[in-house]
Amino acid sequence: MKNYIQPGGHLTLAAPRILKSGEGALVGDIFGVAQAAAQSGEDTVLIRHGVFELAKSSAQAWTRGAKIYWDNTNFRCTTAASGNTLIGAATAVANNPSDTGRVLLDGVIR
Repeated sequence: MKNYIQPGGHLTLAAPRILKSGEGALVGDIFGVAQAAAQSGEDTVLIRHGVFELAKSSAQAWTRGAKIYWDNTNFRCTTAASGNTLIGAATAVANNPSDTGRVLLDGVIR
């Protein structure tokens, strides 16, 4: 096949803001987790598949399998769909209050 480029699980894109390693980032409709720290506009590798522990809205309780969205204003995960981007599903219960939750990223652009 002559048109195959790459698997797509790791993409090099311009960081949309200053990122720490392990932080979530949304570039257009592509969500991933920064493999390393990066300055805004600098090329960085975003990982698009796997289970990650990510920042979440602390006042929410998550159940396994709940749809998880990215809040690109507060740079954290949420179960609130309105105005946010669907990124995956919770793989573990996250209590209220808690600052992080485990999210399965399936790499699908929604």
